[in-house]
Amino acid sequence: MAVRIYHRRRRYHWPELQLNVWILVVLSSSAICLGIFAWFMTVQNELELEVPWLFPYMVTSGALGIFFVILILVLAAQRFLLPGIIIVGGFILFVLWLTGLVETSLQLYGVLSNVNDNCRIYVTDNPHPMGDGWKTLAWITENTICNCWKTAFAFELVNTIFYVWMIIMSWQVDRDLYR
Repeated sequence: MAVRIYHRRRRYHWPELQLNVWILVVLSSSAICLGIFAWFMTVQNELELEVPWLFPYMVTSGALGIFFVILILVLAAQRFLLPGIIIVGGFILFVLWLTGLVETSLQLYGVLSNVNDNCRIYVTDNPHPMGDGWKTLAWITENTICNCWKTAFAFELVNTIFYVWMIIMSWQVDRDLYR
């Protein structure tokens, strides 16, 4: 006598709009930070300066963030998006991004010789030169670097908050609170 065992797979109901907004914001934030810190690494190498550990760390964190979003999209397409996977992955990436956020804030607003003070001294308080010349080009480059630091800090903060949001949303999906 043959016995058939049927396993009923539990369905999780994800809030589509929230999930799509989360995916869009995290994907763009990760890509922006990856690009900024990759450019910083390129500039440091061109100037033959030592590359601080933060730059490759944030390039790696950005790449992992993009990979995580792609994994979520693949799992969602196969209807196999499990809250446990998202909670674990979200927590790991939250810790990585929080570490990068803390180090970026120390470099940007730290006590000694921070980027923000240097930007204020050399860019904001310094009237930018006019016309063609190396001084104008140097000022534009310094201004771009200062703006990239502030942009990276802002998007790291956004990504850190959005990973907490995803952990909470995954927990709510697991508890079936979105029915």
